[in-house]
Amino acid sequence: MQYIVPSWIMPLFNKFTPLADGELKDKLFAYAKTIDFPLTRVFVMDGSKRSTKSNAFFTGFGKNKRIVLFDTLINAHTPDELLAVLAHEMGHFKKKHIQRRLIFGILQMGVIFYLLSLFISQQSLFTAFYVDTPSIYAGLIFFSILFSPVDLVISIIMQFFSRKDEYQADRFAALTTKKAGALITALKKLSADNLANLTPHPFYVFLNYSHPPLAQRVAAMEKIKGMV
Repeated sequence: MQYIVPSWIMPLFNKFTPLADGELKDKLFAYAKTIDFPLTRVFVMDGSKRSTKSNAFFTGFGKNKRIVLFDTLINAHTPDELLAVLAHEMGHFKKKHIQRRLIFGILQMGVIFYLLSLFISQQSLFTAFYVDTPSIYAGLIFFSILFSPVDLVISIIMQFFSRKDEYQADRFAALTTKKAGALITALKKLSADNLANLTPHPFYVFLNYSHPPLAQRVAAMEKIKGMV
């Protein structure tokens, strides 16, 4: 899926065009050389046809990697801010966050299917739900119910490491571009454009947030800003 989605599935729903020549493209490719990042293609996605939200992401596998910028992101940010945002995405690659998440996802699915194979044919499982005749369909439903608490714990753990990865990518971008101020400004604009909650409850963040709240990311950036 990591290989097929960027080239075959995503273009079915959005238009991807190569980033035009100019100041932004020159800055991105010059920066990529300084950190030895194999940047070959940057695409612009027509995200504005569905919403005003702005985003950038890194996807793909092997030679099929691509960095994608929403057109709304380009329209709302300066070249330095966009460079900082892309440096953050490259930071995920350089820090091997993407590879680690891929491996963890494969292991997670392996564990889920193994547990499913153990429970789906257990007569006691159907007896507990007062089902006289076992069936695959009922087994899938019962297993999903029983697995929900486990899935919640796994999700909390994954969210914790995801937030940690975001801090690392922010730090990487700030130190390598020496533009911590531009990253802070970009994060503030992104939060405003995406209508992000600026003061979420810490427990809600603990349960659901894959990214740290803006205030915490800015505070971390301010510390780095004094170092560069």
